[in-house]
Amino acid sequence: MQTTLLQPIKSGFLLSRQVQDNGNRLQITLWLKTSEGAKKLVIHNELALFFVEQTQVNAATQLLQQQGITLVKQQALSLKTFGQKPVHGFYFSTLAQFYRARDCLKSKQIKCYEDDIRPDDRYLMERFITADIDFVEDQQVKCRKSSQELAIQLSMLSLDIECSMTGELYSIGLYANNECEIKRVLMIGEPQADAEPYIIWLDNEKQLLIELINQIATIDADIFIGWNVINFDFRLLQKRMDIHQVKFAVGRDASAPRWRTNSNNSEQQFIEIAGRVVLDGIDLLKTATYSFPSFSLDNVAKTLLGLSKKVVDVDNRVAEITTNFLHNKPALAAYNLEDCRLVWLIFEKTQLLEFAQLRAQLTGLAIDRIGGSVAAFTNLYLPKLHRNGYVAPNMGDGQSTLVSPGGFVMDSVPGLYNNVLVLDFKSLYPSIIRTFKIDPMGLIEGMQQVADDSNTEMQSAIKGFDGAYFSRDKHFLPDIITSLWLERDKAKLQKNAALSQAIKIIMNSFYGVLGSTGCRFFDPRLSGAITKRSHEILKTTTAWIETKGYQVIYGDTDSIFVHVGNEQSAIQCMTLGKELQDFINKKWQRYIADEFHLSCELEIEFETHFTKFFMPAIRGQEMIKGQKNIGTKKRYAGIVNGKLLFKGLETVRSDWTELSKNFQQELYRLIFSEQPIEDYINCIINELRAGLHDSKLVYKKKIRRKLTDYVNTPPHIKAAIIANNKLINKGKKPEYQHRKTILYVMTLEGVQPLAFNEHTLDYDFYIEKQLKPIANDILPFIAKDFESIAGKQLGLF
Repeated sequence: MQTTLLQPIKSGFLLSRQVQDNGNRLQITLWLKTSEGAKKLVIHNELALFFVEQTQVNAATQLLQQQGITLVKQQALSLKTFGQKPVHGFYFSTLAQFYRARDCLKSKQIKCYEDDIRPDDRYLMERFITADIDFVEDQQVKCRKSSQELAIQLSMLSLDIECSMTGELYSIGLYANNECEIKRVLMIGEPQADAEPYIIWLDNEKQLLIELINQIATIDADIFIGWNVINFDFRLLQKRMDIHQVKFAVGRDASAPRWRTNSNNSEQQFIEIAGRVVLDGIDLLKTATYSFPSFSLDNVAKTLLGLSKKVVDVDNRVAEITTNFLHNKPALAAYNLEDCRLVWLIFEKTQLLEFAQLRAQLTGLAIDRIGGSVAAFTNLYLPKLHRNGYVAPNMGDGQSTLVSPGGFVMDSVPGLYNNVLVLDFKSLYPSIIRTFKIDPMGLIEGMQQVADDSNTEMQSAIKGFDGAYFSRDKHFLPDIITSLWLERDKAKLQKNAALSQAIKIIMNSFYGVLGSTGCRFFDPRLSGAITKRSHEILKTTTAWIETKGYQVIYGDTDSIFVHVGNEQSAIQCMTLGKELQDFINKKWQRYIADEFHLSCELEIEFETHFTKFFMPAIRGQEMIKGQKNIGTKKRYAGIVNGKLLFKGLETVRSDWTELSKNFQQELYRLIFSEQPIEDYINCIINELRAGLHDSKLVYKKKIRRKLTDYVNTPPHIKAAIIANNKLINKGKKPEYQHRKTILYVMTLEGVQPLAFNEHTLDYDFYIEKQLKPIANDILPFIAKDFESIAGKQLGLF
């Protein structure tokens, strides 16, 4: 579907897209950012399309005629289903007719293929357009994939509102530092002569909203950024605009936003603004695989920037905000503006805008799309599939009784070790896809080749698992991954961290897509061909290493942990790691060439040398001399380059107290450095009983469901119920509900919410449930136990 464009050709980056009916025809609207500013493109005369199997065409056509549904045309196409059945295209001039037709045919069990592809998405993907677009404006707008890499700079505007508990606005902060710094706070109140010049004083809330619209039009940013900015700031702004009957005219054409609700979560909404995009910092950090115990702005800013919000008490900031609005508006303005600036600095530090922009350029996903792995796969794969004669299957077509396993995790050998080497397969799942040509169409073609070839020993196709075969030459996914792989290598050389991370996430998501029932290409034979092969690879690699005389003590998904002996020096371990890396890579290259007649894309790397390494046994298991104990999975600790590293243990878990984390880190440090630990353990117990660590005994846990959905009542839910009852008794609204976080402590009267606790802490509980389990994970490996060391202190009380 390539289009020959007339001069002059212009280029731009896609900001927003929309499709709607305009009279009796479809209208696709694209907003681009070009070197000359924002540009609106309107495309007419596109048709909405789905496919129907040839055997059902006559029945489908008659049914649509009976229902008075206008079918612009239907025609036979050189396309077929994965079941090798030819199809016809059914074309419609409006979305209304398209959706009516789809629902009508489905109600009569007539199958429609690709009936969930929006016309604007199809328009872009069939032209291989992701985000960079070449276009001309002739009698009709024509677009194609950009012929060159564009370097369009997008401008941001950080927005944050401050309001009362009931939603009345106090102020709105705006911050940008694109080409020059912009600092503005729109504040309700009388002008104060000694206030900062960035404060714009407004008489009332309506004037505040009108001024916001004026400021947005003047600044004219491409991207709004903020913290929970869509589901809090913009939702509240929309509500206040509606109350005052002010049009929320923030679109580049002065239009109001369009709102959509997440079909899976009615509390989450999405916003569409003509010519602008809203990026939420929390959602984007999660998409970029960042992880924090808390995604509060204060916590993330402290972690990434070493900066905090301008508030005395973060946990009670609402009261302080209201107090400042009434008595110290300049302080509120400074707080408001600093929140805007912190979000901006986080975006800069993590290159979030660059990440979102590059992700859109690589996949065709809208720049503000949350998640979207399935959509990204579809965008890249579908047009290639069409050009090779197939329409895509529908959701559910790949269902079967087969089950594909997850990643391989071997039983660990618990112990306290010197010199453990970790070897990682580089992007194992993408490498398996590339090596063994795993691909949706390749599976169909491979199975067809085997069916047509009575002598399967000729290896016309590549054998997978569960009876699956893959074509050696008819596939797309291996090539898509190869091109992404090369781009990532280039990004690494250029030290482009945002691009490298975007590509890594996309590549690694493709296995998840093929293994997800939410993907139209789902087939357990596809995901099984990846995970079952990965199991085989790790088990075989383990056997090869052990023939060299070394002990494999653990393996997890794509990593193998090898104990190489206690007496090796650091230099010897580094040399040995490289030798094992080269040995395994050569073995796999030979094996895959001999067994499959394929080139090997697998590559293992010597990644880490733990000078000290600890793998705990399953908690509660007795340590019996001479008996093999079962080790844990995904839980270990060790020293790398002189630094302590923890995986899956209490130190890196959010549901353990600060005291337990501090205790574990220091105890392990002492043991790894072979120092005495008795005095430290007893000192901590004495300090704990003396009340010196009370501030570190707080549990923090998120409420994952509605309170009424809990059959049993775990401690954090008990604490939430107690806190809510206390609030109700004070005439206040219950605060602790679904998705909220509760802080609580254990007292002699049981669990209590921190905010309302008036009881004595139960120090014996913390010793028994926090210190003792952590200590007894590791002490048996140095022939000690917690009770013997702490016996005197425990016996005193």
